[in-house]
Amino acid sequence: MSVFKRMLSAFGVGGPSVDTVLDSPAAMPGEVITGRVSIQGGSNEAVIDQVVLSLVTRVEMEHAGGEARGVAEFHRQVVRRDVRVPANEPLDLPFELALPWETPVTAVGDVVLPGVTVGVRTELVIKGAPDKGDLDPVLVRPLPSQDRVLDAFGELGATFRSADVEAGRIVGVRQELGFYQEIEFLPPPNVAGRLTQVELTFVASPRDLWVILEADKRGGLLRSGADSFGRFHVAHEDVPDWTSMIGQWLTETAERAPRGNPAFGGGHGRRGPGMGAVVGGVGAGLVGGMILGDMMDGGLIDGDDFAGE
Repeated sequence: MSVFKRMLSAFGVGGPSVDTVLDSPAAMPGEVITGRVSIQGGSNEAVIDQVVLSLVTRVEMEHAGGEARGVAEFHRQVVRRDVRVPANEPLDLPFELALPWETPVTAVGDVVLPGVTVGVRTELVIKGAPDKGDLDPVLVRPLPSQDRVLDAFGELGATFRSADVEAGRIVGVRQELGFYQEIEFLPPPNVAGRLTQVELTFVASPRDLWVILEADKRGGLLRSGADSFGRFHVAHEDVPDWTSMIGQWLTETAERAPRGNPAFGGGHGRRGPGMGAVVGGVGAGLVGGMILGDMMDGGLIDGDDFAGE
């Protein structure tokens, strides 16, 4: 059970206090979080214009000066309007909050992924001014279809390295949210001398799952390094042999010679969201149309679209 409590400063001394309680701090994408906003009346009757819940996550974005970090709100729901809180009396507002299917994964098994945070934030609108409360963390565990892919990485001998959430979109894959998660692994031993790292991204919907892979090739004295991309599209109920499929892709990627030198225009492009419009600390813009080239060695990531509020 997760709780935060605070006095509502907008009402001054003796004003009501608020607890937000989640029935369970853990869920999977697509599931519904339930709980209640509990308000304890103060010395006088009070009126709250709106009680709002939002889902937020921490997002990295690229720009001309490097990288920046912001907080992205990716779902917002009004629990109740015109809430009258009687003096010295409790008031409970139950809620249901659905996690979008593209919600980033924050925990795998008993391991919490460092660098990735998802939380429920309670906002009270009082006299036209928002009063944003603390963040209630949510442990977002992978869907069974995602878990099978993660298990394959373990079976292949890859080692988890880091995870983050990047502002942007993946070309050719339908997304509801303006960001995507990257889970980075050190490559399996059989390709470790030729690949430096492998990044995994999931894009889920109620029906299916996209699995996007990016492998960084190790450069040498007479050859440049380059990134290679691959993607797989399956229904959630499908149970492919991910260990063989990913293992074969890694082996073929490691053996394939890089195309061109990035210093002379070769390789793929990745660009972060424009900083001209910043809302809530995260850049917002419109994605430009891109044509998907070679699925393995072409660029799949277009970062110039982040929808934040």
